[in-house]
Amino acid sequence: MDTTRRKFQGVLNILSFNRHFYVIGALLLAVLIVLHRIFPFSDTLFWLLIAAIGYGLIAPLLVSAYVYDFSGYYDLKWLEPIHLKESDPKHIVNINAGFDETSFLLQREFPTATLQVFDFYNPKRHTEPAIVRARNVSLVHPSTEQIMTDHIPLPDAGTEIVFILSALHEIRSNEEKVQFLKECRRICKPDGKVVLVEHLRDLPNFLAFSVGVTHFFSKKVWKQSFSEAEFSTIEETKFTPFMSIFVATP
Repeated sequence: MDTTRRKFQGVLNILSFNRHFYVIGALLLAVLIVLHRIFPFSDTLFWLLIAAIGYGLIAPLLVSAYVYDFSGYYDLKWLEPIHLKESDPKHIVNINAGFDETSFLLQREFPTATLQVFDFYNPKRHTEPAIVRARNVSLVHPSTEQIMTDHIPLPDAGTEIVFILSALHEIRSNEEKVQFLKECRRICKPDGKVVLVEHLRDLPNFLAFSVGVTHFFSKKVWKQSFSEAEFSTIEETKFTPFMSIFVATP
């Protein structure tokens, strides 16, 4: 399977999956220009509004290009500081919300491990337009199995690493998140790891995504969710100012 990414694929994904946001932004710009012509108001206010809308449209693309196209995220460079390869795992799991850009990469990175892929997307619960569109263009790993968030069909304590990469924020209910993390904990070996990668609801991501930052959760929320799921340790590592890697052990 060819996993070569096109130039600026991260930016193109953002534009494609969130096109409703950019259509609304373009309409706001058009309405603002028309209003300023029909009902002249302060030029300073007009240009401030133009700049604010333009910033809200352009900043997410610049940050997405940095994170997804130039930082090495899809080269899995962020694995190095958390030393996962050194454990030489024999069984790993990758769980997504219907958009999978990492399973083939993980299979290449851990060639001696058995990889199982699960998709927890539920159209009745996970209703964001972006994830619906993303599913239509996602690569589907041949081992992918559809699951419910309250049950992962694997035995207890048999998995060394569970990856959940930029997917778990699609579960908006805290109760559902905690139940899902409990399942991840159940299938992990005592010395296994759950690896969660997410944008956070914090200042850098607010500056990058403005109101779109509300789609993410804060570090406090993630740590509380892991704690409620009864993980014994939770460690955070930053990969770029915009992405956090949480490594939790049972």
